[in-house]
Amino acid sequence: MSTENVEIVRSIYEATNRRDWDAVFRDQHPDTEQILPRTGPYRGREEIQSYWEDLLGAFDTGIAEPEEVFESGDQVVAVVRTRARPRGSSAEIEIRTGHLWTFRDGKVASMRLFPQPAKALEAAGLSE
Repeated sequence: MSTENVEIVRSIYEATNRRDWDAVFRDQHPDTEQILPRTGPYRGREEIQSYWEDLLGAFDTGIAEPEEVFESGDQVVAVVRTRARPRGSSAEIEIRTGHLWTFRDGKVASMRLFPQPAKALEAAGLSE
C-alpha cells in the first residue's frame, strides 16, 4: 500500500473539516478535478473550493470522516461517513459515500464521488 497516497487523502479530509483550503490543495495538481453526481465536474482549486464553500455554507456543522481507506495502484478509495446539521435546524444528516481518488506524479489528479461506497470500490477494481 502506498502510505503516502493514503496519508494525503486522510490529510485532505482533516483539512476540509477545518476549512483549511491551502492544506486541502497542497497535494493536488493545479488542474485537479472533482466529479460529483448531478453537478458535473469541477476543475482547479477555484471551482472546487467555491463549490464546497457554497455547499458547506448551508450547514452549521459538517464533518467528513473516512471509515475505511483502500489503495489500488495509483488510486485510493475512501468510504466516508459525513454528518451535518443544516443552518437553523436541530436535525442531523448522516450519509455514507465512496470517494475514488486518482493520483498522478504523487499528487491528486481527481476525486470522484459515488453515492454508494461499493460503486467506488468497483470502479477501482476492488470489492467491499
